[in-house]
Amino acid sequence: MSFDLILIVPLMSLIALTTAGLSLYQLVKADAGTGKVREIAEAIHEGAKAYLSRQYKTIWAIVIIVAIALAFVPGFEGWKASLAYIAGAASSSAAGFIGMYAALKANSRTLQSVISSGINKSLQLAFKSGLITGMCVVGFGLLGVFLFYAVYGDPHLVLPFSFGASSVALFARVGGGIYTKTADVGADLVGKVEAKIPEDDPRNPAVIADNIGDNVGDVAGMGADLFESYVASMLAAMIIGYLLWEKFPELGLGFIILPLVIRGFAILASALAAFSVRLGARLREPSYVLTFATILSCVLTALFVYFISQIVLGPSLGLRITGVVVVGLIVGIVVGLTSDYFTNRIWRPAQSIAHASQSGPAITVLTGFSVGMLSTIIPIICVAIAIFTSYHILYIPEYGFLSGIYGITMADVGMLSITGIVVAADAYGPVADNAAGIAEMSNMPEKIRDDLDVLDSVGNTTKAICKGFAISSAALTAIVLFATYAATTKLEFSIFSFLNPYAFAGLFIGCALTVLFMALVIQAVSRNAFRMVEEVRRQFREIPGLLEGTAKPDYAKCVDISTKGALKELIAPGLITLLSPVILGIVPEGKIILGGFLAGSILIGFLFGLFMANAGGAWDNAKKFIEFGHFGGKGSPAHVAAVIGDTIGDPFKDTAGPSLNIMIKLIGIVALHIVPLIMVS
Repeated sequence: MSFDLILIVPLMSLIALTTAGLSLYQLVKADAGTGKVREIAEAIHEGAKAYLSRQYKTIWAIVIIVAIALAFVPGFEGWKASLAYIAGAASSSAAGFIGMYAALKANSRTLQSVISSGINKSLQLAFKSGLITGMCVVGFGLLGVFLFYAVYGDPHLVLPFSFGASSVALFARVGGGIYTKTADVGADLVGKVEAKIPEDDPRNPAVIADNIGDNVGDVAGMGADLFESYVASMLAAMIIGYLLWEKFPELGLGFIILPLVIRGFAILASALAAFSVRLGARLREPSYVLTFATILSCVLTALFVYFISQIVLGPSLGLRITGVVVVGLIVGIVVGLTSDYFTNRIWRPAQSIAHASQSGPAITVLTGFSVGMLSTIIPIICVAIAIFTSYHILYIPEYGFLSGIYGITMADVGMLSITGIVVAADAYGPVADNAAGIAEMSNMPEKIRDDLDVLDSVGNTTKAICKGFAISSAALTAIVLFATYAATTKLEFSIFSFLNPYAFAGLFIGCALTVLFMALVIQAVSRNAFRMVEEVRRQFREIPGLLEGTAKPDYAKCVDISTKGALKELIAPGLITLLSPVILGIVPEGKIILGGFLAGSILIGFLFGLFMANAGGAWDNAKKFIEFGHFGGKGSPAHVAAVIGDTIGDPFKDTAGPSLNIMIKLIGIVALHIVPLIMVS
């Protein structure tokens, strides 16, 4: 076996970051427009910068405190843990900041590209901005894990790097979700429903905050979410590989380095697949182009893994590794396509909600709930099949339980190998949405707005697919972290049984605290949206000529409400996530109770995360289906009912649902960090 392949890892990381840098250079060079277009884009840019600045100040105050505390946790060698933690937080912050900068630069340029070059060039430009985020996520993530492993030599000691990424993700995802839905709900309820003005109308005081929210939630937030999954899944596989090597030294280091090498070649696969994003004779529909690029990335990754794994582990084990990686890739695609089916306006589920809207908001909400519930079945079965098959494909009797667990971790490594292209497709969505909003606010010709509406509707599809992918990969990563916790604490099946009262109690506590987390996040949106609704109503009432278009709204006040509320409201759910594993782990029989807690949180978190993301996406696209002229079109009673359904779905799909990704992973990371304390107590 050749270990020269490990040297490919930093090279591939640099290829990812170079791709991001060149794409950013090309993006900034593009025409940003003039006059009203540039003015609106700058307002969005300034508001987003103000929010990020305040968010990162809050994050880094907490990061410094945790870094100091981490230096005293036994088992992590003091300052080494603090250094890795700070580096993980810095890497995630850098990826989010660069991605946000690119998205904010791309919105007006995407609009200008439609005007000057047509929809194909505009699609490529918007996707390029997403690719910058995707390549930064995988580039910084892989390079960070490689460097700390190369220096520390033990993947256990690199865990604080993942913890740092998780800390940033908690703020970026939960805070960003509260921010964006505060603005969106306020803009929709008062603007569309009460004032009867179009979406993204410049007379709406919340419209700039709404456009900012698309970026902080779906670019910085989603990037931090998948950065965390990307790093945690890789480290979990390396830790299980390390435990295998400790128990069976004859296996060598191949099981430890393989996740790094696979991720390196997967970056190359995503970069190559990105070149296929262009409309042509065979692929004329933008959504098909992005789906084709994702599938191409999967195929290239599988081919690379086939050859790499045989070089590292030999033909027999290499073929098994290829099998489990392919299982992960297939599950990722199936889950994404399932989310697309249940949320895309071109398919029956979203259309059934639109049809139900003719009967009023109550039936709209009930139909959306049932669609969301139905959408969970296939992904949950797929993840269950992935766990079962990947365990048995790689289970080797002489190496025991750990070999099967390694199979599960490698399926997760496989699923998240295409993170670069998935994040690129997702981060494309807010750019297209912002471009369409700027076109509306600057009174562009109808043809331009129609083209941008096409790109925007594709963005809704890519965001729904990515949310399904993110939640399923988060669940699989959480399961892998749970398995790693069980392996490192020697939590045997005979001890950890759900007939054991401690495990059973932990299971119930995990379910209860996950539901409490969801309730707090939705209440946070509700409270902050109430403030936004009152402010928008006040401005319509007190600013003469605002609705007539002769006066300018106070956008800054609405941006401030979203910003302050988001950072204030995430404190309670954040503390629950960080402290509950510590408290449960140090009580008598804490090892078993915490194991049950992790299991309960994963089950409830996965189920509700899928349900809320897909129900929310379906309500949103049902509304858009009506806005395209069906069932009376904009302003009709069906449209009003659909807007109400969409308003309920907003905190589901963009706040509470995605926030569960962070919770179920972060509690696993915290549990692994306190293993030394648990084993002593």
